[in-house]
Amino acid sequence: MMSKEPDFDAVVIGAGITGMYQTYRLREQGFRVKGIEGAPDVGGAWFWNRYPGCRVDSESHTYSYYWSEELLQGFNWTERFAGQPEVLSYLQTAADLMDIRKDYIFNQRVRWARWDNENSYWIIQLEEGGSIPMTARFLFSAMGPLSAPQMPNVPGIYTFEGQWWHTGRWPRDPDSNFGAKIDFTGKRVAVVGTGASGVQVIQEMAKVAKDLYVFQRSPNWCCPLGNAPLSQAEMDEIKANYEELNNFCNTTLSGFPHKWIDKNAVDVSPEEREATWEDLYQGPGFRLWLGNYKDYLENPESNALVTEFVKKKIRQRVKDPAIAEKLIPTDHGYGTRRIPQETKYFECYNQDNVHLIDLRETPMEQVEANGIRTSDGKLYEVDVIVYATGFYAIRGSLSRIEVYGKDGKSLNELWREDGVKTYLGLMIDNYPNFFTLVGPQNGTVFCNIPRCSATAIDWNEGLMNFVKEHHVKVLEAAPEAQEEWNELCHELLSHGLIGKVNSWFTGVNKNVAGAQKREVLFYAGGNQAFKDLCKDIEGDNWRGFLFDGAPAEKLGEPA
Repeated sequence: MMSKEPDFDAVVIGAGITGMYQTYRLREQGFRVKGIEGAPDVGGAWFWNRYPGCRVDSESHTYSYYWSEELLQGFNWTERFAGQPEVLSYLQTAADLMDIRKDYIFNQRVRWARWDNENSYWIIQLEEGGSIPMTARFLFSAMGPLSAPQMPNVPGIYTFEGQWWHTGRWPRDPDSNFGAKIDFTGKRVAVVGTGASGVQVIQEMAKVAKDLYVFQRSPNWCCPLGNAPLSQAEMDEIKANYEELNNFCNTTLSGFPHKWIDKNAVDVSPEEREATWEDLYQGPGFRLWLGNYKDYLENPESNALVTEFVKKKIRQRVKDPAIAEKLIPTDHGYGTRRIPQETKYFECYNQDNVHLIDLRETPMEQVEANGIRTSDGKLYEVDVIVYATGFYAIRGSLSRIEVYGKDGKSLNELWREDGVKTYLGLMIDNYPNFFTLVGPQNGTVFCNIPRCSATAIDWNEGLMNFVKEHHVKVLEAAPEAQEEWNELCHELLSHGLIGKVNSWFTGVNKNVAGAQKREVLFYAGGNQAFKDLCKDIEGDNWRGFLFDGAPAEKLGEPA
């Protein structure tokens, strides 16, 4: 019996910065490609996250597509760290340049995808309208690591009679794709959560709310963003040096414009350390996090020193000593979780209208019609609740669809039973022709995503060309290669302090059932090392991949 031909050569899930680029590259290679996007337009996380204060923590010019000279020279960033409206405008401009919207189905989500062994393709069912499933030889997940909003695990959320939103699903202005114009002036506002989105929204709400109640379970180490307007002269200089800036970022650990200081913190004098950290602390961006002494994320003694420095800065900035102590983390050292960037965040707590509720002392008990009640029986009556409780990170988006492999087992079930395992963070044994571009165990999680996802996509192009030239129908990760990659990811993370801390980097989420155990969810070797490794794999006959069940060297010359 002859196998059927699929509707498409490839389907890409997601129209964010990764999905658009992957769809574009596949189209340029001559593949019949279709994209699926749940939003009504492109933008991914930057479409949905439009809460007040939302902005990038990467320098704007590095949060860009570097493959298009036209886009690099044609778009003018107006801030060092762009706000959400400008980032979304950039992505819309990029979509226009690529003419990518014609390749997408919008306002649709994937419900499930099932591998068809007989026909060697994916059957993909969308959520809306009971539509007939589509089929595709290859399936690419470009769902971002921070794109599955997670509400807090407390009862009564839907009983609240005021206005409430999650930062990751902020209401949209009906006349644009930007955030709705909501006036919080004079209102009593609760913000639940003090991670990156919480810090940003708190800074804005503190300016206008009559009373702002901040419900904090886990304080974070926060450092100044150092944002500033970009003049046309500054933008012209950036454009003139894009190639140099790009090359420099390609040599750094995570694709940001920061490099380690080639000294150990414990080996320099206290005076030198203090002066260095004072300079790095002021930013811009992740300088203190990713431009620090090279040993501070591996040596507990060095980490303790920089942690004490940041503690001191918080105590200097917050007038009330008791509140300052509540804002200082006690369960992890500086830099072992992703660092929220802020602009006068700590000074918010010096205002009379800002009230900190420490949920470690009095946990949230429930949400009621008029507000939030804590375990001491106190009801905080508010008009608005903002849930800045983040995302089910890295695994979350994949967990919300069912992907069934060769043996009929869902990926969710497999990873629950055996833990996360991948090859290069890009493919998974038993799930042929399925790419996870920004998923577990690849380098994009601990990285400047536009740059690091492009690393994978550019490399995939060579792999997909090889598949096309050899008329391969089934591309798989070899089981032994997957085991080796899993061991490497574990080994790399075991050397540092990040892997010893509960965070979304290590898969821990207190609001998600079954996500209380640490996992190795990212490749910690860095972007350049990942590039070099992929180049080596390609040069070694695509080591670790199987093409219609055989290694590449068995295929012979292309037909």
